[in-house]
Amino acid sequence: MIDLVGGFVNLFTNIEALLFVFLGAFVGMVAGALPGLTASAAIAMLLPLSYHLDALSALAFLYVIGKSGRYGGSIAAILFNTPGTAASAATMQDGYPMTCRGEAGKALKTATIASVFGDYWGEIILIFGAVLIASVTRKFGPTEYFSIYVMAFVVIGSVVGDSVMKGIMSTLFGGFVALIGMDTITGETRMTMGVFELDEGLSLVPLLIGVFVVSEIMAQTYVTFASSAKNELRLIRQDPSSKMTWEEFRRCIPLMSRSALVGSFIGMLPGLGSSVACFVAYGEEKRRSPRSEEWGTGIVEGIAAPESANNAVSGPSMIPLLTLGIPGSTIAAVLLGVFLIHGITVGPQIFDNPNSRELVFSLFAAGLVGITAYGFIGYFFGPWIGQVIARVPNRILYSFIFLTAIIAAYSSRASIVDIFIALLFGVIGFCMRLGNFSAAAFVIAFVLARNAEEAFRQSLMLSDDGILIFLKEPVALGFLTVGFLVMLFRLLKPLLSK
Repeated sequence: MIDLVGGFVNLFTNIEALLFVFLGAFVGMVAGALPGLTASAAIAMLLPLSYHLDALSALAFLYVIGKSGRYGGSIAAILFNTPGTAASAATMQDGYPMTCRGEAGKALKTATIASVFGDYWGEIILIFGAVLIASVTRKFGPTEYFSIYVMAFVVIGSVVGDSVMKGIMSTLFGGFVALIGMDTITGETRMTMGVFELDEGLSLVPLLIGVFVVSEIMAQTYVTFASSAKNELRLIRQDPSSKMTWEEFRRCIPLMSRSALVGSFIGMLPGLGSSVACFVAYGEEKRRSPRSEEWGTGIVEGIAAPESANNAVSGPSMIPLLTLGIPGSTIAAVLLGVFLIHGITVGPQIFDNPNSRELVFSLFAAGLVGITAYGFIGYFFGPWIGQVIARVPNRILYSFIFLTAIIAAYSSRASIVDIFIALLFGVIGFCMRLGNFSAAAFVIAFVLARNAEEAFRQSLMLSDDGILIFLKEPVALGFLTVGFLVMLFRLLKPLLSK
């Protein structure tokens, strides 16, 4: 608790970091509210900015964008019947019918209250859970870490998406791409094709911009040309002054608490994310409700459940990153890159170093302040943000986003090669979308593969038993068994459901 107080003191004495917290709350909300532009895409475009900021300002800015971006998706879902992010897809089922009845204000305020409620819940779990788990994982060596990486690859590949095979293939592809560049042990270059800029491997920034931003623009263009109807947003009449009543709020408190627990648990599992949490919470609360037949017709409970769950994912998804060095989501994967840019090694040892420990607790404080900031902005200005977005033509919006993405890809290393990398992986990301492959699994595997390779080779060098060392160490064997059981259950799930 003392560390958290120190984190608040450190944050409020760093005026630049505090300003970036509020800026992140606004930018993330707008990015989430723009149909097709996710929080991950916004963070990818703004990642080069972190090179020019101090560690706390960079981390706080991008972390808060991730939080407010999850909430911002509910604005597009409620007002336009178009999910701003995948995490807000369940919110449409009751949010848009309320908009059609002229209750958009009430729907947006319900989403704001539920999002803030769930996000606070998840952040508290992060603060206490990360320190507790790190006290256990700091005893792990390369053998245990390699087993954790393998478990993460298998779990992410098996769970993310509808097809286990496509998820595993996406994960393997991400690991393969990560091997391009210099071997960390021998110093030899691999698969660089004589391109000097690839000796250090593919840069994370242009790859993320390609997979998340360029591919999304291509997808939106494809949808526009494939459909004869114009793909422009239309804002239905609304009453911005309508509010959630006290009786409705009181009715939603138990529901939001249960949904926040669901979201927090799912957030701690690598690769699942907010989109899974929102549908799980929506389905469970609809099943429990005595008014289940009203769900989908426009009731506040149908907004409160998914919004509380998907925002509760934000904090706990950082627990695997801070305690094991494994990002639990694509946003956490990007934040891992920011830690590395500023020379901070992520893992349980991050709480042993006084400077990095202070930075982490300052980031926790920034998260709590950021939740308050986007809650205030969303509660009072959410409808007006939606109105402004509805008036911007898609052709202008996506042209601007594409230009910004190309500039961001170039600025990370001032290299033309990075622009080609962004465009190449934009095409690859678009093809993955068409084939229903998992971009999230690909990105997380790309970020982790180098560390997994290093842990594997260190384990073999420290052992006389060869590959059997992973079966002789009980902790390593336990993680491998968990990964195998998850994949087996996922493969057998269709048979079990029948």
